[in-house]
Formats: sequence, structure tokens, C-alpha cells
Amino acid sequence: QVQLVESGGGLVPAGGSVRVSCAASGRTFGRYAMGWFRQAPGKEREFVAAISWTGGSTYYADSVKGRFTISRDNAKNTVYLQMNSLKPEDTAVYYCAVGPYTTTTTTDYRDWGQGTQVTVSS
Repeated sequence: QVQLVESGGGLVPAGGSVRVSCAASGRTFGRYAMGWFRQAPGKEREFVAAISWTGGSTYYADSVKGRFTISRDNAKNTVYLQMNSLKPEDTAVYYCAVGPYTTTTTTDYRDWGQGTQVTVSS
């Protein structure tokens, strides 16, 4: 099992940027794909981005493509989500999770973190 802790969220003006991080415990972090998801109030959790264990493959939801970038540093056991050109509709709790591969299916992921709130003001 991998333990995940997200950080870096906060209040950001529309058009602004923020980077959230996900720190993982465990020496096998580098063997797993990782995903970022988000959940807004009253909505289901949705896929945002995923990255392969090497970092060589990335996938994005259409709603964030071109604005968000997922990356990882296996030496630091950390995966990042750089969010640019933020919109009020990006407001949500952002979660990271471990995946068997770079799938976009929420139920394929496990070992979820506690989430970090990102609020985009208009």
C-alpha cells in the first residue's frame, strides 16, 4: 500500500496558476502510474490527468488539456499537477491516487490521498 499526501492548494484568482503536489511513501512509488482527480461540491469525482510510472506518457481530461500539466519526480516520490489559466469551474478538492496503468477510470485507482482544496475566484 502507498500512502499519499496532497498539498499546495489554496485560493487563486481566475486566470492564475497553482501547483499541487502529492507526496508518496513507500519505495515502490516509481513502479506505479499516478492519477489526479477532482471533486466539486455536489458532483462526482472526475478524472483530471494521469502519468505513467516512467513519466513518459501522460493523459488529460479534455476540460484541462492545454492548461494543466502532470509530472513526477520518482527520486522525491512526488507527483505534481501544474494548473494554469484557472477558471472558476476548476474549483474542487484535488486528489491523487495510484493506478495500475494510465487509465482514466476512477474505480481503477486506489490508495487515495485526503485531497487538497483549490478555489478559483472570479
